[in-house]
Amino acid sequence: MHLKYLELTMVNMSLTTLHPQEVEVFYILPAIRRELSVALKELGKSQKDIAKLLGVTEAAVSQYISKKRAADVDFPRELAAEIRKAAPKMTDKSSMIKETQRILASAKDHKLTCRLHEQVADVPKGCDICFH
Repeated sequence: MHLKYLELTMVNMSLTTLHPQEVEVFYILPAIRRELSVALKELGKSQKDIAKLLGVTEAAVSQYISKKRAADVDFPRELAAEIRKAAPKMTDKSSMIKETQRILASAKDHKLTCRLHEQVADVPKGCDICFH
């Protein structure tokens, strides 16, 4: 989903204030799934198996792999490497959720959540509320 599309959707939904968790749900989580789909495919997993593991449709996995979905979020190199290292550890739903939560926490630590939050919501530049 493109940032501009989602911004318009938010305006239409009358959400003028997004919480950091909403930024994670609308932007970061889909981008993590995109990176995981690519990494898991490179590890030889089928789209069907990837979809089952990530809890999404095969069509979603296809769109993630072809970068037609969640392509607007670019991860810092370190975070992208963490996602790639997490992929082989994901063998079932529990391990997938555990690794995804770890990556989301790392995204917050890298202030990726903050940078996206500033782009899509009415948040003051340099906001650090989540870190107090």
